[in-house]
Amino acid sequence: MSVKSKKTSVDLTSWNRSEHFHFFKGFDEPFFGITTHVDCTSAYQRSKTEGFSFYLYYLYQSLRAINESIPFRYRMEGEEVWLYERIHASTTLLREDKTFAFTFVPYTDTFEEFVEAARAEFDDAKNSIGLRMSENTNRADVIHYSSIPWFPFTAISHARDFKCQDSIPKFTFGKFYEEGGNKKLPVSLHVHHGLMDGFHVGQFLELFQQFLLD
Repeated sequence: MSVKSKKTSVDLTSWNRSEHFHFFKGFDEPFFGITTHVDCTSAYQRSKTEGFSFYLYYLYQSLRAINESIPFRYRMEGEEVWLYERIHASTTLLREDKTFAFTFVPYTDTFEEFVEAARAEFDDAKNSIGLRMSENTNRADVIHYSSIPWFPFTAISHARDFKCQDSIPKFTFGKFYEEGGNKKLPVSLHVHHGLMDGFHVGQFLELFQQFLLD
């Protein structure tokens, strides 16, 4: 599925974090990362009661929060910064032969539409070979998602090619675990420090948590 996202150029002469951007953009490693957890108790229970995919539900709610969080929609392209109108998901999917494929799932206005698009994309990916890279999986208006559903984690790092310019946030979800009668979902975020700070990550996490509790 091809989906075009509108984008607006950010005026670096008046942007209130222009100096921050120029400071960090030349770093060998401009990303910073955090690992935390969100309470997924009610989201998990709802998925079981209503019979939908728990994974797709929290993936959708994270995208919903991202699309309401301006800093997560910034992308560095060359010497410019652009603000995308809508951000989608570029995820990894594990095949039966234990290799993974890249997938692209567009963010939609409803969870039902998102599930329909994801199922079609995942079915196609399961019957493919190789990394399955495409124009969609390589686009800028995505979040790079991965999942490690076999164990919870307290830290994670990512393979990076430092020769290639990159400003796309990286999200990883782990296996949920029980604590104090509640279910906790590990989540790791790696983001470009020239485009956001810890404050913005905290705002996003609060919104993501709120959506999981709705």
